[in-house]
Amino acid sequence: MEKLLVSTEEFNGRYVAMKSFDDNTIVGAGDEPEKALKDAESKGCKNPVLLYVPEKDIVHIYTLDLAKTVRF
Repeated sequence: MEKLLVSTEEFNGRYVAMKSFDDNTIVGAGDEPEKALKDAESKGCKNPVLLYVPEKDIVHIYTLDLAKTVRF
């Protein structure tokens, strides 16, 4: 079963920060990921979930380069 995280086209082509995967309230948005995160943090959200909302009718395919992955 799929879960719809963003139900409006308002954020197409932008980054959004949500409270959590369980609470998809959008608390930040921006053209850059840093802007969306700073927006969320300024509203008191300490650990937002960041995602990119693709433009309508555009397919995005991502690959993971493990050699460049940052590990904590």
